[in-house]
Amino acid sequence: MADEIVVLVNPAARGGRTLRLLDPVLRRLRAGGRPVSVVVGTSAADALGRAREAVAARPAAFVAFGGDGLVHLAVQAVAGTDVPLGIVPAGTGNDIADALGIPRKDPLAAADIVTAGDRRVVDAARLGTGEWFAGVLACGFDSRVNERANAMTRPPGMAKYLVALARELRSFTPIPFRITLDGEAVEREAMLVAVANTRSYGAGMRVCPDARPDDGLLDVLVLGAVPKGEFLRTFPRVYRGSHTGHPAVTLRRARRVEIEALDGDVVAYADGERAGPAPLTCAVEPGALRVLVPDLRR
Repeated sequence: MADEIVVLVNPAARGGRTLRLLDPVLRRLRAGGRPVSVVVGTSAADALGRAREAVAARPAAFVAFGGDGLVHLAVQAVAGTDVPLGIVPAGTGNDIADALGIPRKDPLAAADIVTAGDRRVVDAARLGTGEWFAGVLACGFDSRVNERANAMTRPPGMAKYLVALARELRSFTPIPFRITLDGEAVEREAMLVAVANTRSYGAGMRVCPDARPDDGLLDVLVLGAVPKGEFLRTFPRVYRGSHTGHPAVTLRRARRVEIEALDGDVVAYADGERAGPAPLTCAVEPGALRVLVPDLRR
């Protein structure tokens, strides 16, 4: 239906605690008189299939009610179409929403943007597999921590991530990468490689603080090999974006990025979701997304 707002919901977001926010958000969306429907999948694959079916009907807006992981899923359905993406942040990080000026902690204000905001044309990046991402792809130390944490059943919540971080730090050694930017290759041992369409990931880590989602380029950060003590001292600076002045940090921009791990396995995560092992290629697709954002005239 052309005037319908379709809302994609992850009932498991934040352990299900965000569902209490859903009804007020739906009431706010319906206050404008448009019909509103909800899409919930039984699995990620089922949710994606339902999302693509909903987008094929060309609704007035397709809204992700959740965190960056759900936005990532929604992007798979709307990228390359003229259906605008709305975001009502209801996850842990909400970095993509933040980069677009959408309130991270005010779902009703975000719902008002869906009904009365402006459309902004922004870029997305696409992997060689065809998978899209809107925010940041990273591989190296942090992706190995994610792999550890995802394999653990306890402790719950953020404590699991902290335990995984401590365990990975004990065994981690810099990874030899070959990184090719628009055809120019460099080999370097690194702690981390990040490819960014927007500035932050991981609940506020401003890994590429100057990244813009509408410049037709991807920002690429390489944190070279450093001793573990230096890494621990430097890492907190990423939340302020001040890590970019560290001598081991290199920042470049490119339209196409290829990442190979020359020794050992390394898995990449995009928008916080497992994207698969290196080698991998990602390329920017200018103007692939239409996103509902706050009034651009303000």
